[in-house]
Amino acid sequence: MSRLTDLIAQAKAKNPQLGADLDREFKVLSSRLPFGLNFEPHSPEVVELPQRPIRKGDKVRVLPKRGSLKKGDQRLWQVKVIRKVGDSKVADLELLGAASTETHSITLDDLVVVAEFRDTIYPGLISTGRVQRAGDKPFHTVINGENYHVLKALTYTHRGKIDAIYIDPPYNTGAKDWKYNNDYVEGDDLYRHSKWLAMMERRLKIARELLNPVDSVLIVTIDEKEYLRLGLLLEQTFPEGQVQMVSSVINPSGAKRDNLFSRADEYIYFVTFGHAAVSHPQGDGITKQVRWWYLRRTDISSKRGTKKGGVAQFYPIYVDKKSKRIVELGAALSPEDDLNSVPDINGAVPVFPIREDGLHMNWGLTAPSLQRLIDCGLVRVTPGHDKQPFIFTYISEDSLPKLNDGRWQVIGTRDDGSKIVVANEGKVTRATTAWRYTSHDAGQYGTSTLRVLLNGRQFPFPKSLYAVEDALRFFVSEKPNAVILDFFAGSGTTAHAVMRLNKQDDGLRQCISVTNNEVAADEQKELRGKGLRPGDTEWEQWGICDYITKPRVEAAITGKTPEGKPIESDYKFNDEFPMADGLEENAEFFTLTYETPVSISHNIAFARIAPLLWLRAGSSGTRIDKLPIEGWAMASAYGLLVDVDAATPFIKAVSKAKNLRIAYIVTDDDRRFQAIARRLPEGVEPVRLYESYLTNFSFANGE
Repeated sequence: MSRLTDLIAQAKAKNPQLGADLDREFKVLSSRLPFGLNFEPHSPEVVELPQRPIRKGDKVRVLPKRGSLKKGDQRLWQVKVIRKVGDSKVADLELLGAASTETHSITLDDLVVVAEFRDTIYPGLISTGRVQRAGDKPFHTVINGENYHVLKALTYTHRGKIDAIYIDPPYNTGAKDWKYNNDYVEGDDLYRHSKWLAMMERRLKIARELLNPVDSVLIVTIDEKEYLRLGLLLEQTFPEGQVQMVSSVINPSGAKRDNLFSRADEYIYFVTFGHAAVSHPQGDGITKQVRWWYLRRTDISSKRGTKKGGVAQFYPIYVDKKSKRIVELGAALSPEDDLNSVPDINGAVPVFPIREDGLHMNWGLTAPSLQRLIDCGLVRVTPGHDKQPFIFTYISEDSLPKLNDGRWQVIGTRDDGSKIVVANEGKVTRATTAWRYTSHDAGQYGTSTLRVLLNGRQFPFPKSLYAVEDALRFFVSEKPNAVILDFFAGSGTTAHAVMRLNKQDDGLRQCISVTNNEVAADEQKELRGKGLRPGDTEWEQWGICDYITKPRVEAAITGKTPEGKPIESDYKFNDEFPMADGLEENAEFFTLTYETPVSISHNIAFARIAPLLWLRAGSSGTRIDKLPIEGWAMASAYGLLVDVDAATPFIKAVSKAKNLRIAYIVTDDDRRFQAIARRLPEGVEPVRLYESYLTNFSFANGE
């Protein structure tokens, strides 16, 4: 129901004749469509928050009885009083928007908090885990929450700071692929298209606040169901942007559709802002880095002791523990030789070709051949695993002529001494608006890749990892510190693609992934039949975020499935290596919370506000999670002053700190805040708490 039809319904309840007259006139007006995009601004969305504690003043719904498959009461009630009755807590409710007063009393266990999208929210974050494998590199973040509300939270942490947004929103197929106001939008819903447009417009308007107006890009994928309406919506929402659409083949064999052409492609909209422009790499318009081969053999016929490779290709490679560079190649060992028999080299560790399961393999090159490549700077060293502490990749000797005659170009050197080599063959080939690349096959490199990463877990229609990687590369290849946002994160492909991009050029890009923990429609029916509800642990474990997104990001970093086994597959294209090697990245997982202004102002909610302060300062290094007893504290990228009387030692510490970006100062006295801010070193941003936080959300919300 649209907002206008909702108001007409209310008018009919109070004055039937007036309501009928308004309804008739509305139908006349709605039949007159102006040129261009025309849709109804539906009544603000609502979202149920099953894990949020119920407080006095909350809006709530009454849940159906456990085990019931019937739809619950969709009316909104307000909690007037919470009281204890025996061992239970009961809420006294009053119906909202009713012509006459209606009250109800019900136990808290049978209620769920509801947030309308016109409501002002004060967000917080609770950490639900992290995986760290890359020292001080910035953290990727995965946030479990309603994406509209998370976007609101990001207006405090990342307003104007996002370099690229990549989203794969619901395609509105009518096959229960998305919900509006807690109801699946079916194919026969007369308001299906306008509901979708209203949902998208609300989120795109906030996305506009987050994008860097000087140089950024918005990338949106879609199919034929909504591509025309989406194009008009983008033109309307971003009049300052340059909009272009690409057709991309994602299913070469085509998806069968009765009485229609088989569908082989989908569409990608690129909206660029400011100076943003397509970066056209050398070669085929997609790849830029050259191929590095994996040194340890992978085929079982090349294990130690077999004829293939022979004795000459099982030898120790000594790597310096500090510099992570190869310092020497040892003598080959026969199959009977003990690994501990090799001589020690001070400060270095001997590395053998051993799989994570302990199986001894052979190197792909003899020691003399490998040494020649080391001397040329064509061997890379990256962290490995317990059995093989370092992984080695190389550029083959067959490729040396390309380096000598200029077809390949060296553009830099890594810390391990290896050269950064890019293709430079012929003239620049500009990518066209028609993409037909094997690597973009969603079945082979989306569905199948996810199945391998998560040991059989499934997610509907995940994007090809390499398709997302390629789309982003056009705009962030020259931005090693780019911040990328995906607020329809789904299976986590965007985060995975950003981590792959980082590996290819040692970048420090970070991805913010936003998804809810919605359970698939078929699984919901089964779980409800077992007496479960959203919010129950047994229910939440099957949600998108907990079952797919978070495990996928963790698997990509660790190289292991959720069961702890090495991933049995290799990355393809552009940068080929075993998935079991993992990626040198950091990630932390959060759940969105809803706070009150009073709890924030009185420091009661500090632990849940702390992650937002850390995010605003760049999501890197240490975080201040507790109020400091000394009155101030320092993290890697920011400082916190909670007692203005301790300003002098705080400012001294800020002056000595390196890479400090923000100084958070907690005070209600604007004059004292200004006085302290003037004493801060140049380049350190002063931020007043909690005034900046409360003001941001007081003015940023509402429809």
